[in-house]
Amino acid sequence: MDDAVRERIQGVVEGHKVVLFMKGSKHFPQCGFSATVVEVLRRLDVDFHHVNVLEDPEVRQGIKEYANWPTIPQLYVAGTFVGGCDIVRQLYESGELQGIVQGGQGSAPGSA
Repeated sequence: MDDAVRERIQGVVEGHKVVLFMKGSKHFPQCGFSATVVEVLRRLDVDFHHVNVLEDPEVRQGIKEYANWPTIPQLYVAGTFVGGCDIVRQLYESGELQGIVQGGQGSAPGSA
């Protein structure tokens, strides 16, 4: 990934408390995994910024390298990678995700 793409991604991650890199938008997710994470965040009443990776192939590939995580969606809280769909769902079901997003703590089991 080139430096310009890395800087763009880092600016988004650091510029918002909660960011979801996803396929589609938070109003119209375009894959089941993205829809699942959006629903989890809605259930927790979390305001979040989204980035539609389908609109930018450089970001779509770059975000995978940025977190060293091969899949999308990817959730970031307070500048830190939390996880993809499975990890977010597990954290939600265990009750840990609410504390992470409310406390602004991005570190979670499985985070890089």
